[in-house]
Amino acid sequence: MKRYRTNEYIDKENPTPGRRYRTEVLTESDDAKRLAGIFVILPAGDQVPYHYHASRESLIYILSGEGIEKVERQEFPVKAGDVLFMPANEKHTIINRSDKDIRYLEFYAPIERDFIEVDE
Repeated sequence: MKRYRTNEYIDKENPTPGRRYRTEVLTESDDAKRLAGIFVILPAGDQVPYHYHASRESLIYILSGEGIEKVERQEFPVKAGDVLFMPANEKHTIINRSDKDIRYLEFYAPIERDFIEVDE
């Protein structure tokens, strides 16, 4: 078992202040064979490139902050406490238009990397 204490991620100092930070939090070293996870800090004014995944499905748990999840060119407000499901082949990005960081955990399967960037 691996336990995720959300306050540890909310309170974590950004090791790359003012820049996007991403680190793996669930890997094969945790005996995860078909599921992986990352923690992301998205600073004010930043966004993840618009993209999709050919086979990956994701659950994204917004830990703190608020922003916009753009899905298939449609914008949806998101905030701390929201959990998002992103199916494969759905184009999306998260945009931080606020003056505070957005922090989130994302768990996905399969574990293969298939980040395919596209034009908005």
